Amino acid sequence: MRLYRFLSGPDDSSFCHKVTAALNKGWHLYGSPTYAMDPKKKVMRCGQAVVKDIDGIDYDPSIKLSDY
Repeated sequence: MRLYRFLSGPDDSSFCHKVTAALNKGWHLYGSPTYAMDPKKKVMRCGQAVVKDIDGIDYDPSIKLSDY
């Protein structure tokens, strides 16, 4: 099964740490990062899709993706 997550956060080191943690858990970057203004909070936000292949498990919507 292939899992997909979209990571997002403020444009600071916490976002980079979030992506780095996912990469170190075996997730792979999927596509280009995004960058957009949050007009309500008046801050820039980042986003990055990541994917991971897991063998021997069938997809179920109750799966907690951050556990992988």
